[in-house]
Amino acid sequence: MAEVFTANGPDTLIRLKAVPGSSCDAIAGLLGDRLKIRVIAPPEGGKANKAICRLLSKTLGCPVSIDAGCGSPLKTARAEGLGPDQVEAALEV
Repeated sequence: MAEVFTANGPDTLIRLKAVPGSSCDAIAGLLGDRLKIRVIAPPEGGKANKAICRLLSKTLGCPVSIDAGCGSPLKTARAEGLGPDQVEAALEV
C-alpha cells in the first residue's frame, strides 16, 4: 500500500481524497492510503483545489500546491519545506 505522506526532496507529497461541496472545510482524517479533506467549495473552476490548498497551508504553516489530480477527487498535494513526520504531526493523524 502507498504511503499517505512521502518525502520528495525538502517537500512532502500528500495523497488526498477530496470531498468538495461539503458542509464545512475540514481535514476528516485518514481513509485507507489517503488523507480525506472536505471543503465547502464546489468542484468547478479549480475552486475546490484552491480551498484544499488554503486549508492545508493554514494547518501546516507552509505553502501547499496540488501536484497531481487537479480534475479528480484523488489528488496529490505538495507541502513545501516540511518532512513527512512534520506534516503528520501538524495534521494530528
